Amino acid sequence: MTTGMSRRTFVKAAAVSVAAGLAAGRAHGANDKIRLGVIGAGNRGGQLIEAAQPHADAQIVALCDVYQPHLKKWAEKIGGGVKQYRDFRELLEQKDIDAVLVASPDHWHALHTVMACDAGKDVYVEKPLSITIHEGRKMVEAARRTQRIVQVGTQRRSGKMYAELAQRLRDGLIGKVTVARCYRLENMWPNGIGKAADGDAPADLDWDMWLGPRPKRAFRETIAPYKFRWWQAYSSQVANWGVHFLDVIRWMLEETGPSAVAALGGKFAVDDDRDIPDTMEVTYELPSGALAIFGQYEASGADAMKRGYVELRGTKGTLYIDDAGYEILPERGGQFQDPAPRMEPVDVKSADGDLTVQHIRNFLDCVKSRALPAADVEIGHRSTTFSHLANIAFATRSVIEWDADKERITNNQKANDLLHYKYRKPWTLA
Repeated sequence: MTTGMSRRTFVKAAAVSVAAGLAAGRAHGANDKIRLGVIGAGNRGGQLIEAAQPHADAQIVALCDVYQPHLKKWAEKIGGGVKQYRDFRELLEQKDIDAVLVASPDHWHALHTVMACDAGKDVYVEKPLSITIHEGRKMVEAARRTQRIVQVGTQRRSGKMYAELAQRLRDGLIGKVTVARCYRLENMWPNGIGKAADGDAPADLDWDMWLGPRPKRAFRETIAPYKFRWWQAYSSQVANWGVHFLDVIRWMLEETGPSAVAALGGKFAVDDDRDIPDTMEVTYELPSGALAIFGQYEASGADAMKRGYVELRGTKGTLYIDDAGYEILPERGGQFQDPAPRMEPVDVKSADGDLTVQHIRNFLDCVKSRALPAADVEIGHRSTTFSHLANIAFATRSVIEWDADKERITNNQKANDLLHYKYRKPWTLA
């Protein structure tokens, strides 16, 4: 990066040249088939396969998974001689694959994306983009260096209703927003993900490949194939669920990153193998002058808001939004103020339909046009950073101050050690 140029300035200045570079890449005709490989054919991978099927110009030609039952299930459903791999590197060597859908466990997203870009493939990678902030920046750099399209699976970015609402908020729809809230609510008491002893991995699971860059350890049934979401080495719930809603808040409020983050909580009630909290609350201070709050309540599932995924509290009205639509309740003047309603109530229904299907459509269109996608890798990285900062604040039991331009914690140097971790050999991140 040139001296005297902040990362934010650099990103804005590079946007035009990035778009031009992508447009100069390999282009497809409007009616051409986009040949897709899928890395990770489990829970979310299966959902992406289904979301790709309505698009006549998408053809899934290869699958990769370290768990054989996933491969067998989807190979049989897709048919047509789809190729099957246990090692993703072999899939990336398949020359006729144009793009890959990455739905592997979170700790694999960075390697799968960077190596796919280096292999000349465009990438749709599920959220959270990465498991560390350092990984996320390396993924952005790889996409730009190779001029690949990289779409992150925060699918609300392809929703017309959300885009229109973002513009209306910038035009002052609900006044100055000072508080935003979102939650992960699920009552998992008393047994949560359960308990299990270490043991031998199933014969049809390549456990060493599943672990990848993470430290070697014994197999446990409460980790794989899905329950890794409750283990900090592989994921977290603020990254799994929080990133969706924090992305919406960041978008609606035009924020790049927080200025400060605090997080408190613990394993208060649920008796299971998890090593992340069952209860946590995160507060972000935003540069524009607002607080964003994420609550992870996994021992209580009662609604925390009137409705919706996200609440935005403005000086003129309070907004509740989810995929079905949004509602605005007028604010009234309080102490020493005119008590009249400050706006008319609003109730909007969404006509967007399945947002994952729409997000895949946007990705396919951008593979052809070489335009930046709705949830470009830089967008996904910035939103995922919110989640990782929450986990760092929680781990250090500190209020951390964040420089979004330099992507460094400025008041706790030891906390910067948590921006990344040392990969297990032979895995390295270019």
